[in-house]
Amino acid sequence: MVCAGLAPHFRALEIRHSKFKITAIPQMYNSRPSFFNNIPPITKNLLIINILIWAFMALLPAADRVLDKYFALYFFSSPAFQPYQLFTYMFLHGGFMHLFFNMFALLMFGRTIEYTMGSGRFLFYYISCGICAALVQMGIFALYINNLQGLMLPEQLSIVYEQGYGVLARGFNYSDPDMAALNAFINTPMVGASGAIYGVLLAFGFLYPNMPVYLFFIPVPIKSKWLIIGYFVLELLYGISGSADGVAHFAHLGGMIFGFLMLLYWKKKGVFRNHWFF
Repeated sequence: MVCAGLAPHFRALEIRHSKFKITAIPQMYNSRPSFFNNIPPITKNLLIINILIWAFMALLPAADRVLDKYFALYFFSSPAFQPYQLFTYMFLHGGFMHLFFNMFALLMFGRTIEYTMGSGRFLFYYISCGICAALVQMGIFALYINNLQGLMLPEQLSIVYEQGYGVLARGFNYSDPDMAALNAFINTPMVGASGAIYGVLLAFGFLYPNMPVYLFFIPVPIKSKWLIIGYFVLELLYGISGSADGVAHFAHLGGMIFGFLMLLYWKKKGVFRNHWFF
């Protein structure tokens, strides 16, 4: 008898006849699953979907423009805004490095969180963090937009709201700095899974606070709880400083904050045991 997992699997076929006997050569199978097969289903499918969409957009520039127009997230008052964009924006990325770092983090941390939560709960958590991250960033945009509108004449506001989307779509913007800033807040699309990914990072630090994490540029391991706190502080500082780096820092914070609240709720309900920050 051969036990699965302890020895190779063999399959032999023997055919007997009154005049001859044929024995097929045994076939050996490796019972060890591959790395890809070890990835749980939701994490695996999120990786596949994001990579395929990015490849499709990279290979077909026309498709890139169409997907950005209809599935990236625009501010609520933009003529391009659609409610479903709160979901679809997290499957688009602004470039290869944007995709790579998000998917690398999903692969490294999402696997563990999905095994801990279960696939259904993990999918709900991931999508919820992504949507709430977008809502937080839109709320911050609303504050900036309200402030800019108070500095402008009604005629300027009318021009931005009626013509601004078309101006940006052609690759231009207004020479007036206030009009240009308002137009950018309203009609610049937001893409990326970073809000959901930051929620996953938060969950890892929350559920496995003392797990050592190794970073490329730091030669010693860091406990995951300190790494996540450090990320939160950095994102908060970048967001408050108003750094014009094209990164939605408050979306990252939104994903982490909502993830934290969701995990606290599940903790109160007794969903998880033996894994907590406190």
